[in-house]
Amino acid sequence: MKPFRPAAGKAGLAAALFVCLALQSSATAQEQAMELPVHPEPLIAETDAGERAFNVEIADEPGERSRGLMFRQEMDNDHGMLFVFEESQPVGFWMKNTPLPLDLLFIGQDGKVRAIEKGEPFSEAPIAPGEPVQFVLELNAGTAAEAGIENGDLIRHPAISQAAGAN
Repeated sequence: MKPFRPAAGKAGLAAALFVCLALQSSATAQEQAMELPVHPEPLIAETDAGERAFNVEIADEPGERSRGLMFRQEMDNDHGMLFVFEESQPVGFWMKNTPLPLDLLFIGQDGKVRAIEKGEPFSEAPIAPGEPVQFVLELNAGTAAEAGIENGDLIRHPAISQAAGAN
């Protein structure tokens, strides 16, 4: 068997460079943050201190839910990602490939917060509420406390009403 020898000349160099760039861009695409469109209506958290509005991206497809906020370097404090599942079910998250510290709000079919958990950047430890939920809201770490959001508070958004109404 002959050893591989790249084609001589500019054409061979260009072909080798193209292959290297294609492989590099494929790996880079795997590590790019996914940004979904912000829903036109804000998500509202009803707390004892009043209402707090957040602009949210909706992750309602399996690929979107599995990717979430991975690789996201920053997020505004009035911004979040709402994960919408087809029905109430046990869910678990992890923070692998997620550099942002997060609050994870686990929300039942009725729109009420069931649990608020902390997400540690790059951790592979499972984060789960211990009961079935239909929605998860990810916010920057500390935002839930700053907004006064607690277990039992109501979270309103058209995506929640629509998904909960379908069940």
